[in-house]
Amino acid sequence: MAQRHHVLLFPYLAKGHLNPFVALAKLLELETSYTITIITTPLNIPTVQSSLPPTSTIRIASLPFNSSDHGLPPDTENTNALPFHLIINLFQASEALQPSFERFISDVQREDGHPPLCIISDMFLGWTVEIANKLNIFHTVFISCGAYGGAAYFSLWLNLPHCRVDSDEFQIPDFPESGYIHKSQLSYFLRNADGTDSWSRFVPRQLALTLRSDGFLFNTVEELERAGLGYFRRKTSRTVWPVGPIASFLRNREGDLNKDGVSIDNCIEWLNLHRPSSVLYICFGSQNTISASQMMELALGLEASGQNFIWVIRPPLEFEINGDFRAEWLPEGFENRITERKSGILVRKWAPQMEILSHGSTGAFLSHCGWNSVLESLSRGVPLIGWPMSGEQFYNSKMMEEELGVCVEIARGCDWEVSGENVRRVIEMVMGGSERGEEMRRKALGVREMMEEAVREDEGFKGSSVKMMEEFISTLSSMKMKVP
Repeated sequence: MAQRHHVLLFPYLAKGHLNPFVALAKLLELETSYTITIITTPLNIPTVQSSLPPTSTIRIASLPFNSSDHGLPPDTENTNALPFHLIINLFQASEALQPSFERFISDVQREDGHPPLCIISDMFLGWTVEIANKLNIFHTVFISCGAYGGAAYFSLWLNLPHCRVDSDEFQIPDFPESGYIHKSQLSYFLRNADGTDSWSRFVPRQLALTLRSDGFLFNTVEELERAGLGYFRRKTSRTVWPVGPIASFLRNREGDLNKDGVSIDNCIEWLNLHRPSSVLYICFGSQNTISASQMMELALGLEASGQNFIWVIRPPLEFEINGDFRAEWLPEGFENRITERKSGILVRKWAPQMEILSHGSTGAFLSHCGWNSVLESLSRGVPLIGWPMSGEQFYNSKMMEEELGVCVEIARGCDWEVSGENVRRVIEMVMGGSERGEEMRRKALGVREMMEEAVREDEGFKGSSVKMMEEFISTLSSMKMKVP
């Protein structure tokens, strides 16, 4: 009987991390004959399972987790709907998974007769590097954010330079290619980090461990993010494999990725009513929302612009994010007016994002600039209006505006003063036929072509991401030869 070789994928407990890890697992399933297992906690299993086709051979394993042991609400095992002040509790709680993860590896070794071939972990699970070193298992980190944003995030948290400067603007240590950054581009938790707080004790520790990994996978394209990738190559002297965008990679190999069965007919029918590039899509990701005053000003600016839009809307920051929506959070009569004019749709909680971005009527994306959303937008040639909220989103927005020219920033975070007039001005600039707006569109289409080229494989041609994935799989094969 042929010897089985196991690859373990361990994402952090957040939808924005789970989804790209599932996509990577599906790609490895298509490209190798290894046994692929995704590690998570019990209540995250349905999310992972729903993303896999019925015929998938990918396994899902859960580690025991009791949220109440860590000061979290009952049955809380990911960041969805978790109040911002409790997110650090979930980060810290993830370290408690270490003993059960090590026991799971022992079970795999007993079943297979040898250790797993490779552990692919999240950058917030740096402690897995120590287990891999202890058990002599090849370890790779899959950094599912962008390389530029990841480089800025690592450097800022590892050095906390804002604590040592008087100016509001300063350079990012070890990453001079990024130029200057403003304190307003730091997330709330980073801006208030001083080296002694809970965030300062957790994040730098995990990132420092992460940098000791044997290699790094990135959901990005070499030609798109040379500077960010260069940071990790300098910092670690390890192999870096940019293999993205993984979703596009998968589309090339298995066709349409939308397997959730959710009806999208209403959105498509509405988009079909509008001319090309005339609709603004607005979504702040799976766990973000804006303040009540910002929501009101955004609505006023949208209406004043006269622009068609689809807005994925959730209750404001001050209210329960999964609660019922109240008309009072918007200008009086707003939803009735946009419905009558067929100028807008308010979508509660979820929308078929890829289908909307793929439609010819969609002309721009007002986004929180999470990397998954950035890739989805640019892979469709859709420019962005940036409203970063947290984490590395600020640096994604900075890179897209300053380096790529495909984005213009409209606000930063939930405490940024937003005016309806500025919202109107920016939307009209991006979508109203201005020279800058048209240039953004041309550049976004250029990035789309770059991404398509990176994952193309035909007639003897292999794109850069195809080559990188082949190199990574070749490395795994060399590890297989070392298995006793």
